[in-house]
Amino acid sequence: MTPFGALVATPARGTLLGNRGGRFHDPETQRLGRRRWASRQWIACVLDFKGRHRRVWGDGYTELFFLDEVTALAAGHRPCFECRRQDAVAFAGAVAHGLGWPAPPRATAMDRQLHAERLDGRTKRCHVAGFASLPDGAMIALDGQAFAVRGNRLLAWEAAGYAGAIQIPKAATVSVLTPPLVIAALNSGYRPRWHPSAPP
Repeated sequence: MTPFGALVATPARGTLLGNRGGRFHDPETQRLGRRRWASRQWIACVLDFKGRHRRVWGDGYTELFFLDEVTALAAGHRPCFECRRQDAVAFAGAVAHGLGWPAPPRATAMDRQLHAERLDGRTKRCHVAGFASLPDGAMIALDGQAFAVRGNRLLAWEAAGYAGAIQIPKAATVSVLTPPLVIAALNSGYRPRWHPSAPP
């Protein structure tokens, strides 16, 4: 999965697994239809959990793979409450703090809001913001390329890892790929998992 939410074929290995609430591929042909999600429950999971093994794109849900959590969050996924419970609880707490909600939201409430924020019809929804307001772990789009915010730098996203860093003026207005609910969580202290290629 790219930060734009697109499925691509690549030999690169991701660090997280995920799904979009069920199956939207044909298990016989392993081909996609027109749909790109089965429900609003878009999650990001660990690759190894309780020794479970799956046949990718078999009879179960449509497995997706992400370079890292920064990528998954930009695409509109959230931490899984089963295999990543500690992260999911921290994420929900940060969402509540960032949005001024009285208590950490349930998964269904986050999924409902995320679904509205991540899609414009069938395509990726972007949000405009000032670059200076974006936290580490947010992703933006510049000239069709995704970049991750890391300190005062932007790291170019590639399927196999992060490439060279660039800088842009703090006053710049940018197109943000990461949904506002996730931005609120990042601004309130949630720390996503980065790919090892990302410099500290």
